[in-house]
Amino acid sequence: MERDWDTFLAPYELAVAELKIKLRGLRKQYRTSGGHVPIEFVTGRVKPLESILNKAELRGISLDRLEDEMSDMAGMRIMCQFVEDIPLVVEILRRRNDMKIIQERDYITNRKASGYRSYHLVIEYPVQMLEGEKKLLAEIQIRTLSMNFWATIEHSMNYKYKGQIPEDIQRRLFRAAEAAYQLDEEMSSIRDEIQEAQHLFNRKEQKKEVGKHGTTDRNHP
Repeated sequence: MERDWDTFLAPYELAVAELKIKLRGLRKQYRTSGGHVPIEFVTGRVKPLESILNKAELRGISLDRLEDEMSDMAGMRIMCQFVEDIPLVVEILRRRNDMKIIQERDYITNRKASGYRSYHLVIEYPVQMLEGEKKLLAEIQIRTLSMNFWATIEHSMNYKYKGQIPEDIQRRLFRAAEAAYQLDEEMSSIRDEIQEAQHLFNRKEQKKEVGKHGTTDRNHP
């Protein structure tokens, strides 16, 4: 009997939708507090069926073991401005009681041979379905904006060359990865100045918003 993939992936769609709301809500709380916001933005997706099947074939995962052996069918990405923000976000997620961290992979301290850097968490996350609670695996990747730019390009190259990127391009991608990390280090070296400038800018924007609302109130008592 052929599997109903829409039904199979429905819990993962729900998990991604819920996690987007929760993680973006976390970012909003930081913005409201007036302090530094460690989360720049959040994205999420359910892995396309074609990618799931290709990965299962490549890794030798039987289709009846997908839920247990493929941890990234539901995937979230948290982008940070600074490398120093990443351990802060990881610690915040460790303290949450609405998810359980199953595995951590630090590809920042221990970058991959390709130059890839990111911090990966595999979590167990419960979703409420009509038939009851279902716990599933999801992956959260935490990285800086420059790491994300590089990883997006490298992913496209892997797709184009079907995982067999020519050596010359591999070398150039590696150099680009090191340049991206150098950028992160330079930004970290002036982090205090950047955060102060952003704080002043945000205060200015907030005053403008208050001014707009004040004008509206006077015009419409």
